[in-house]
Amino acid sequence: MSRMVPVARAGEIGAGAVKQVWVGDEPIAIFNVGDEYFAISDNCTHEDTPLSEGFLDEDECDVECPLHGSRFDLRTGKTLTLPAIFPVRVFEVTVEGDEIKIEIED
Repeated sequence: MSRMVPVARAGEIGAGAVKQVWVGDEPIAIFNVGDEYFAISDNCTHEDTPLSEGFLDEDECDVECPLHGSRFDLRTGKTLTLPAIFPVRVFEVTVEGDEIKIEIED
């Protein structure tokens, strides 16, 4: 079963910006790319490094890990470059009014 959890306000995350939030004990990175929001697990699957501290490429809609340069697609979580080989978890995002919500599995 899943539920939508409010995690931020739209005005908190400007265009081309990211915000780290916590849902329970899981860090999640919320990215604003072209006024569309994407949410992924905020840990590189190669090493435990926050992707919210990485380099966002808005044109490609991906993020580069600041530690070793692995890139992840924000839409799918798919690993785009080595050394990471496993994808990151992706969360469905909805915006209701100015409230950003992500879908969490219970």
